[in-house]
Amino acid sequence: MLRDIIRIDEELCTGCGLCVPNCHEGALQIIDGKVRLISELMCDGLGACIGHCPEGAITIEKREAEPYSEKKVLEQMINKGKNTVIAHMKHLKEHGEKEYLREAVEFLRENRARLDFNPDEVLHEIHNHRAEALSGSETNLHAHSHNKSGGCPGAREMMIERAEISETREESYNSELRHWPVQLHLINPSTPAFRGADLLVAADCTAFSTGGFHSRFLKGKSLVIACPKLDQGLDIYLEKIRILIEVAKVNTITVMVMEVPCCSGLLQIVKKAIENSSRKVPVKLIVIGINGSIKKEEWV
Repeated sequence: MLRDIIRIDEELCTGCGLCVPNCHEGALQIIDGKVRLISELMCDGLGACIGHCPEGAITIEKREAEPYSEKKVLEQMINKGKNTVIAHMKHLKEHGEKEYLREAVEFLRENRARLDFNPDEVLHEIHNHRAEALSGSETNLHAHSHNKSGGCPGAREMMIERAEISETREESYNSELRHWPVQLHLINPSTPAFRGADLLVAADCTAFSTGGFHSRFLKGKSLVIACPKLDQGLDIYLEKIRILIEVAKVNTITVMVMEVPCCSGLLQIVKKAIENSSRKVPVKLIVIGINGSIKKEEWV
């Protein structure tokens, strides 16, 4: 199976860093004066960073996909130096990829003799690296917008203040869910639940962030949920949505995401699936604010 992934031309790259905060997956960092792809695992190949490079140093290349191998990634990465390896392993730790991190440690220990740097220094820094969330003072929205460390605003901790709601207010507790399972990895796109349906493709966090999810957004629709940032196997998502369009012949698709950058990948997956299908279906985008408000609702 072919997979899209970014390629950085180091001769063209000036290290300006404009692309870094626009990588929705946090896979880019500036190391030794150049932008580096520190985690092929987290690169979704959607190319959100490309338009922000003034030198045209970032392109998308298509190559045959293989099962992800941490050791193969490191084999290619070690020539870029110790700092790149450290950044990559920190990235794994921050995203909870414990198995891949273990493979990386094994690789460094097994290949100690051929490395141009001391692996013990790398392991010491990774061991002491804290992957917890930033402190409250560091999560200021204005400060974060200028942070080029490659982190995602969607992972930022924040409290949401709400006005008190009268206890006499009527609420509906009826579920509008029409089928199970709903996670995109688990659903069978050929089952009757999706045939000719109006499909809601919702990011995992949306139902928890806005009131009236069932009555306003889910009613009358079939549902699939996914997280474009944390889920693996996004190529499987692309193929399943293509089958929903091509075989199940869904009527419309509503893509519901949060306002954070990492969520936008869900719309891109749907758009790619439509491009790969002989059928074209209407797509509506709904963007939910972190405070639960509706930021955007439009046909795209």
